[in-house]
Formats: sequence, C-alpha cells, structure tokens
Amino acid sequence: MSIQLPVLCSSVQTHEPLTAYEASELATAFKALGDPVRLRLLSLIAAHEGGEACVCDLTGAFELSQPTISHHLKVLREAGLVTSQRRATWVYYQVVPHRIALLADVLAPSDDPTTRRSHSSVASGCCAPVAAGATS
Repeated sequence: MSIQLPVLCSSVQTHEPLTAYEASELATAFKALGDPVRLRLLSLIAAHEGGEACVCDLTGAFELSQPTISHHLKVLREAGLVTSQRRATWVYYQVVPHRIALLADVLAPSDDPTTRRSHSSVASGCCAPVAAGATS
C-alpha cells in the first residue's frame, strides 16, 4: 500500500508550525531516508542517466541480496520518494522531484520574501511561490 504524501509547504516558508498530520507525513519520508542504503539508492537513481534506473543497475552497487534491495526500494516507493514502472521483466525507478523539494523546504529556511508561500496556497495543496505582496 502506497502512502500518498500531500503537497505541503514547510513551516519555514509559511512561518507557521507544521500540523500534526503534516509532521507525520513528512516524518515518514525522512524516516525512509534515515537508512544509509535507502539514501544511497535514492542518490543512485537521481544521478542515473535520464533520472531513472533499472533495478538491475542498482543491485551491483551493494553487497546485499536482490530481495533486500527490493525491500529498500519498496520503502522509498511507499514514502512517495520514488515511483516505479515495470517494463517486461525489469522495474525502473524514478525520483519524485517535488517530494524531495518538500523535504528540502522544511530544512532550508528562506529569507527571500519572493519565495514565501501564502497560507491559501498551502490549504489548496499548491506550493507555487507567491509574489511578495500578492493576495490569493
């Protein structure tokens, strides 16, 4: 079962604390990245040509069994950090860039008022930057 992370804006951007639900959903993604193998898998996928990698290209980078690699990829997929697509006998993985950006937003404060996001954009699930002084 895949966890559907909502499109969130960070508390740094809105200058409001995360809700309990937002914190819980973000924690799931951060927890998935808390394992060195999963962090490295995500990095390998992101760095792979075209931004996608076949599972066959990933297993050789580790001294782990294929079922263990598959488990780690499943955790990343369930956390909403990667997507997968079966092509014949192989599965290809792609990083979900906006999910990674959400995690980065929580950790990287922005003092630039032109990149702050309005409360209404959070409520609507849209994280497009709102120009300073613009009303929604």
